[in-house]
Amino acid sequence: VICNLRKSVVDNTKFIMQNNLDFETIKIGDSIPELVKAPITRTQLALFAGASGDHNPIHLDDAEAQAGGLSGVIAHGMLNMAFLAQVLTEWLPQTAVRSFKSRFAAMAYPGDIITCKGVVSGKNNESGENLLELDLLAENQNGEVLLKGSATVVLN
Repeated sequence: VICNLRKSVVDNTKFIMQNNLDFETIKIGDSIPELVKAPITRTQLALFAGASGDHNPIHLDDAEAQAGGLSGVIAHGMLNMAFLAQVLTEWLPQTAVRSFKSRFAAMAYPGDIITCKGVVSGKNNESGENLLELDLLAENQNGEVLLKGSATVVLN
């Protein structure tokens, strides 16, 4: 385990250096690169249901979703949460993520294009680690916020 941890730290440092990410020059209010996902498809929802074990019919069957008071099938909340986490791991290696939290705000539907964003909201050094606090959000093509979140990442 120690070898794997050391390798992760080395890989993280190498990635940060190759991408010119410098803790000293990153400022509160800076944005991280956005992640724009392709439109959500029913096939994607069926595949996610299989992968996650969440076969709730509101994600797969319009009639069942409508019987539950919805206008039709909705995307899994956890799929949208995965997109929000992906905005972090597209920017930094997974090993850099120290914490990740999110709250659902609205539903996503087949055809929605999800854009995930992040802004640096804090910086500090704890136990020799350069930490960035990030405010995150995922919104649809109409600008409706689907998820709000936060994360702490290490940038050493």
